[in-house]
Amino acid sequence: MRVVLASHNAHKLVELQRILGDALDGIELVSYDGPEPVENGLGFEENALIKARAAAEFTGLPSIADDSGICVDVLGGSPGIFSARWSGPAKDAGENLRLLLWQLTDVDDPHRTAHFTAAAALVVPAGAASGGREIAEAVLGEWPGRILTAPAGEHGFGYDPIFAPEGADGRSAAELSDAEKDAESHRRRAFDALVPRLRSALGLG
Repeated sequence: MRVVLASHNAHKLVELQRILGDALDGIELVSYDGPEPVENGLGFEENALIKARAAAEFTGLPSIADDSGICVDVLGGSPGIFSARWSGPAKDAGENLRLLLWQLTDVDDPHRTAHFTAAAALVVPAGAASGGREIAEAVLGEWPGRILTAPAGEHGFGYDPIFAPEGADGRSAAELSDAEKDAESHRRRAFDALVPRLRSALGLG
């Protein structure tokens, strides 16, 4: 059974195949080369569903997608869904990181709590596989931690260098190995919750 990952990011396809492993038994996860929709939802789940539905409509195949960002408690949950463009429309990851650090300059460590959030969504278009109706679901995964005062680590991307997950002994997400990150990340938690629903929707048990 082919399932489309609604992303043009080839690294994300490889990452998900690595993370999900045997849970994909009977499922061929394939890349997407169709148009990207406008992500105008007001939450992670809504945006993930927008992407999954666009890919399902374009390909006619079941689709999965994710939407993620970092949520800082003292900022009321921001940047949240605006994480990728926090510093402006250029979506410059380095500038986003620097702006967030500047905003937290005078915030003491106990109040620098934050979490990465990921929504994972599936859309099975109306047809035989879905019993004649569209199936659309989304779930959330969170990875709690805190914001560091300076970047650390060379791995990862986005806000990883300034996010220290709980249980990582003060290391940033950019200092973790792929195996450590895969085991605990927000994306892992979201897709762990989504895959059983996907398998059930596809009649794979």
